[in-house]
Amino acid sequence: MKEFKNLTKAERYALYASLNEKYSEYCKRGLKLDLSRGKPNAEQLDVSQALLSFPITPEDTRGEGGVDCRNYGLLDGIPEMKRFFAELLGIDEKCIFVGGNSSLQLMYDALMRAMQFGVVGSERPWCREEGLKWICVAPGYDRHFRITELLGFELLTVRMTPEGPDMDEVERLVADPKVKGIWCVPKYSNPTGNTYSDEVVRRLARMECAAPDFRIMWDNAYAIHDLTEKTDPLLDIFAEARACGNENRVLYFSSTSKITFPGAGVAMMAASVENLTDMKKYIGAQTIGYDKINQIRHVKYLKDSKNTHKHMMRLAALIGKKFEITLDAFDEFSGLGIAEWTKPNGGYFISLDLMPGCAKRVFELMVAAGVTLTPVGATFPYGIDPEDRNLRIAPTYPTDEELKLACEILVVAVKLASLEKLSK
Repeated sequence: MKEFKNLTKAERYALYASLNEKYSEYCKRGLKLDLSRGKPNAEQLDVSQALLSFPITPEDTRGEGGVDCRNYGLLDGIPEMKRFFAELLGIDEKCIFVGGNSSLQLMYDALMRAMQFGVVGSERPWCREEGLKWICVAPGYDRHFRITELLGFELLTVRMTPEGPDMDEVERLVADPKVKGIWCVPKYSNPTGNTYSDEVVRRLARMECAAPDFRIMWDNAYAIHDLTEKTDPLLDIFAEARACGNENRVLYFSSTSKITFPGAGVAMMAASVENLTDMKKYIGAQTIGYDKINQIRHVKYLKDSKNTHKHMMRLAALIGKKFEITLDAFDEFSGLGIAEWTKPNGGYFISLDLMPGCAKRVFELMVAAGVTLTPVGATFPYGIDPEDRNLRIAPTYPTDEELKLACEILVVAVKLASLEKLSK
């Protein structure tokens, strides 16, 4: 088929009528399908079901040094869990803090502490400064944006490229001392699936920041979430920052949320020893310690990085098929000039860019047909997509058959919205 913009008026009319008839049939089926959030479905969760019945005897609850994991203590996590994350992520064990089940909570708490008390390098608590700003790479993760918006930061949008953030723009913005940090999902970024290049990581680590307490919130949520044995390499930001004398700049987060159970995993934060020493003063007033039984259960179940990789490949067999279904459906757009999309090697999302001015219309059409998408604009600060063109597609939750049907409807909706736009 020709590009839509090259169709004659009569061709557009005939194609629209045919597509609209097909769309009307979908609407009559009373469907309830969900492509809105990046979460595993029951089949994927079943891969980790044995974790819940993994035998833990009283003796098993005693960690290294005879510590009883059933009791209070060990604010920063059991040594076994630290060592597990250290091996898995290539981070020095002494730089790791183990929290509860949510890395997002650790991020929120880190910024709340900065607001109330400041961080290493701060002249005063952040709440005593006016006009604070935060860099948000977009398309990006809506929950990140929500935290900094809630805390009163002005959100500064920086364009995401196939290599990572537009670093020319980032380096321009950090010359302002009011700019306190940046959100980063460096591997299989949400929602584009891009992985930061070596050059981007190096520039983030070494860039001159006017704020002495600038922080990189390094949310490596998809560190080992490959779709096949092939993985995207990611440079060690700690090593790069340390070489430049900027190790305190990085706050690193990850978890087992999409390795085992999102609602009952183990989260971690990594930072310089100086940062951790400072933060633990305040965390120690908040809690005596996190769930150590869950930590030791995860260590005994996942064991090490080699065994965890086998576990992740079982998940990849399920999730990879869903990405194939989605990308095969998007091949319908090839040559039509109405859409562009990413083809990630891992992660949980595919980013679909439409003709400007079409995303909200596609969202409306999908809702009417019984398919839920992530709200348009969610991937941008303040929930506003300036071009009204980006859709975050989350293929992991539906069954394969539900996903095929949802993608069929999406393809029709995009074509209808594009024809409407071209006919105006």
